[in-house]
Amino acid sequence: MTEMTVSEARARLADVVDEARIHEPVFLTRRGRRIAAVVDADKLDQLVEAAEDLADIRAAAAARAELEESGAAPIPWEQVKADLGLADATTGTGATS
Repeated sequence: MTEMTVSEARARLADVVDEARIHEPVFLTRRGRRIAAVVDADKLDQLVEAAEDLADIRAAAAARAELEESGAAPIPWEQVKADLGLADATTGTGATS
């Protein structure tokens, strides 16, 4: 884990970027406190995607728990598609316009 002050990072920006791309994040500090990080863009994309996936998993679990607590019956997928006009309820095929 690399840490440096903002002033030092400003003076060595190319090195900071290379370190973040090749090795690990570089944490920037001000008055001894971490205030920012420079990370590889691909790694950041992976982290954001993982966080979004985790949020989706938690939301689905909460929805399932709410459904179980309410005692309501789930709505079948075919019914949802039919209600939205996405499928013919009798054949299961897509609606035509």
